[in-house]
Amino acid sequence: MMRYYKLFDLLARRGMKKTDLLSVMAAPTLAKLSKGSTVTTDVLCKICEYLDCQPSDIMEYIKE
Repeated sequence: MMRYYKLFDLLARRGMKKTDLLSVMAAPTLAKLSKGSTVTTDVLCKICEYLDCQPSDIMEYIKE
């Protein structure tokens, strides 16, 4: 299972809010991230481009 706590930690360290991500994704997609639901790789690419980071900076795989 993917966890996105790294994304929200990164946003906090940069003085940003979750809602800042709405410039690169729709609100329902942001809700999915907040709940730890599945999102497409396109969304992950948009986040990485927006934040100038790598996927490992925003998510982590946790074995169930």
